[in-house]
Amino acid sequence: MSAHEPRIVTEQGLDARVAAIVEPVIEDLGYRLVRTKISAANGCTLQIMAERPDGTMTVEDCETVSRAVSPALDVEDPINRAYHLEVSSPGIDRPLVRAGDFDRWAGHELKVEMAVMLEGRKRFRGTLLGAESGAAKVRLPDVREGEDDTVDLPLENIGEAKLVLTDDLITAALQAEKAALAARGADDELTQDNTPN
Repeated sequence: MSAHEPRIVTEQGLDARVAAIVEPVIEDLGYRLVRTKISAANGCTLQIMAERPDGTMTVEDCETVSRAVSPALDVEDPINRAYHLEVSSPGIDRPLVRAGDFDRWAGHELKVEMAVMLEGRKRFRGTLLGAESGAAKVRLPDVREGEDDTVDLPLENIGEAKLVLTDDLITAALQAEKAALAARGADDELTQDNTPN
C-alpha cells in the first residue's frame, strides 16, 4: 500500500478546507489522511480519520496526529466556533478513499453513494470485486434474470464508499492488522539490530 497514493473520494466545502490544512501535516508524520468531517456532535466536532500506510492506527498514533494538527488548525482557524478535535482510525467498516482501498478490500460488502447519478440511481450495495480502469467493480445482489449482476462505478464520481460490517470483514481486518503489526515488529527489530552501540 503506497503511503502517497492520492485520495480519490474527498471532502467538499469546509471539510475540504480542513483536509487541505491537516493532510500535509499528517503525511509529514508518515500517516495517511482518510477523511475529515465536521459534525454537530458535542456542539461541534472535527473528526479526522488517519492511518499508517499499512492500515493500522494505534491510540498512540492518534495522539501523535492530534498533537501535530492542533497547532496547524489554530494558525489557520478554519472553523469559526469552538470545536472538539477527535482523531481516530478508520475502523473496520471503514470508508474507502483510495483506488488501492478498493483492491485491498475486494471480496467484502460495501455501500456506495454516488456524487453523480449512474444508471438512474445514486446508491449501490454489493460485493466489491476490486478496481480497474478507474472504476470500482461491484457485484449487485438482487438483479433480474438476464441482467448483468456487476456494475462499474467510476471512482471519480463516488461521493462516499464504506465497507459493511460483516463477520468475514471483521476476521479479515483483524488478520490484516495482526500481519501489519508483525511486519512492523520485524522491521523494528531489524532497525534495532543495525543500530551502532
